[in-house]
Amino acid sequence: MIPENKYLTLFLISNALIILDQFTKFMVTLNIPQNYSVGVILNFFQLTHIRNSGVAFGLFADYKAEYKVIFFIVFSTVAIIAILVIYHQTSKDKKVVLAGLILLFSGAVGNLIDRVLYHEVIDFLDFYYKNYHWPAFNIADSCITIGVLMIMVDQFSKEEKSASQETASGN
Repeated sequence: MIPENKYLTLFLISNALIILDQFTKFMVTLNIPQNYSVGVILNFFQLTHIRNSGVAFGLFADYKAEYKVIFFIVFSTVAIIAILVIYHQTSKDKKVVLAGLILLFSGAVGNLIDRVLYHEVIDFLDFYYKNYHWPAFNIADSCITIGVLMIMVDQFSKEEKSASQETASGN
């Protein structure tokens, strides 16, 4: 059962997701040498221990800059604060948006922990078909992606309702 207090919900769910993210990264680090893979589903999925010093999908990973890590840490911190402000301003009846924001917050914190501790993010979920690989990702990345999708679905469903109401009223 989800608590009625939206801040308690944020605290409980985000902590569970952050712990799951950090635990899976820790287990990968302990059991799979960096840049090695363990097959799970032949020709589809493997666990691959890689490090990403860039952002989503490895963007800027090859960019060598003295302050890149500090920039990513500051950017992540600002994003986390913005997510919390939006969460605070979102009413309790917007459950899909609140859930999406919890996922965004959890993912941002999970990856921020990696950046602070290792100056890069640990990725390990590796989906592929033959020689075509989706960029490896982790639980935090999944939370961010699903959170964004939930917020987008809520926004588009709201726009569709408005359009259908305008059509029904003859406008």
